[in-house]
Amino acid sequence: MPKAAVLFVRNVDALNYRVGRVAMYLFFAMGAILLASTASRLVLGVPINWALEMSQFILSAYYLLGGAYALQLDQHVRMDLFYGQLAARKRAILDAVTILFVIFYLCVLLGGGISSTNYAIVYGQKNYTAWAPPLWPIKVIMTAGIFLMLLQLISTFIKDVAIARGKPIA
Repeated sequence: MPKAAVLFVRNVDALNYRVGRVAMYLFFAMGAILLASTASRLVLGVPINWALEMSQFILSAYYLLGGAYALQLDQHVRMDLFYGQLAARKRAILDAVTILFVIFYLCVLLGGGISSTNYAIVYGQKNYTAWAPPLWPIKVIMTAGIFLMLLQLISTFIKDVAIARGKPIA
């Protein structure tokens, strides 16, 4: 493989590894918010009106930023009727072909994410709840997560092509 492709794969894998490891801790932040909300409601008798919505935002960030890391570790769910019985080279060829459809889908999704994020920033979009938080922060995170997933898919595609050619990237 060309050195630029190998460098791209290594840098994208390193970036998504770090982002994924940080995103794992968002689960604990979400748990702390929900625990504080429950304690406030049961002990003080005062509900926290922003807790549920904030935990939804954190959960969204958790799976959007962790998606590329899960892809990197090959932890996504796969229907494995025949795939597991194929040789590594044939699996790589099949993955290289099917990943192109996912890349196309994510390109369309990224376009929508950028448009939606731009709208939220320009017009100061807020959620229609009692708390009414601005939506641009979660939309930026959403778009960044889609972009990182797209980069990881391209990295995976390059690795699959290398395996199919019989020269895997170490």
